[in-house]
Amino acid sequence: MNNKKLDLEKVSIKSFSAKVTLGLEIGYTKKLIEKSEIIKSLQNYQNQLIKEKNLILSVSLSVCDIILSGQVEPHLKLNFINYPKFPMEEKVLKIEIENLTKYLMKKFEQNRVVIEYLDETIMIENSELIDPRIKVNE
Repeated sequence: MNNKKLDLEKVSIKSFSAKVTLGLEIGYTKKLIEKSEIIKSLQNYQNQLIKEKNLILSVSLSVCDIILSGQVEPHLKLNFINYPKFPMEEKVLKIEIENLTKYLMKKFEQNRVVIEYLDETIMIENSELIDPRIKVNE
């Protein structure tokens, strides 16, 4: 083992976390959206954000399913942190995450999307329609 001192720098900022859950079906049509199309749209949006506002918005992406009654719908979970290399004010970060979410909703025809922050959970709704696979009492 080499006893040579490592020159590592530790950077710490206030913790921030946001999770956006985005459906992989257009509306409730069962027509699937390719993960690669979401990634391409994310990268285009990020490049535009860098160009127009000089803001770096990093996203971690994972695949999941939303299960509710008769509905089992594939989703992507977009995870955001306040990345210490490119820190932002929390207020700005929330605004930019919500702007990105609205952009993706419109582009991929989503009825609603939920954003989970550490201090609140919000839903952005484009339509009051409910997936017909969900069993609800009316």
